[in-house]
Amino acid sequence: MSEMNSERAEPNLTPLLDLVFQLITFFMLVINFKGASMDLSLKLPVLGSARPLDRQGKLEPLLLNIDAEGGVHCFGKLEEIEPLITKEARLLKQQLSVMGTPEGAEFPVGIVIRADRAVPFHQLNHVIEVCQKHGYRQFSLSAMTRQETR
Repeated sequence: MSEMNSERAEPNLTPLLDLVFQLITFFMLVINFKGASMDLSLKLPVLGSARPLDRQGKLEPLLLNIDAEGGVHCFGKLEEIEPLITKEARLLKQQLSVMGTPEGAEFPVGIVIRADRAVPFHQLNHVIEVCQKHGYRQFSLSAMTRQETR
């Protein structure tokens, strides 16, 4: 009887560790990074007719935040608008060519602009013009409803 007690059975933890690793990987892949790309310090303009963005297609829209000083933030970093849009348009063209979209077709991706209410119109217009120059045609301007301000 003492021989049986001296040999203890130890469980094999490899399958359990493998399962935990797979769960961590799964949740890292499905986490929503959209919230990280929004600058929540912006004071958006208030519109009574603001409504949620109607998204069509598989590709995520490009989210640009314009602060009160006119700086453009994308993915949480302050960016120069011209090089940013040039890079994003080039990457989108490559992605669309892999998907089989003919070259020269309108980009199926929109740009969501979240501009602080203190941003002068000419700065907002400059951002839109740069985007149009590189092939973007769909724009959405974010605003808050009166209910969200309360």
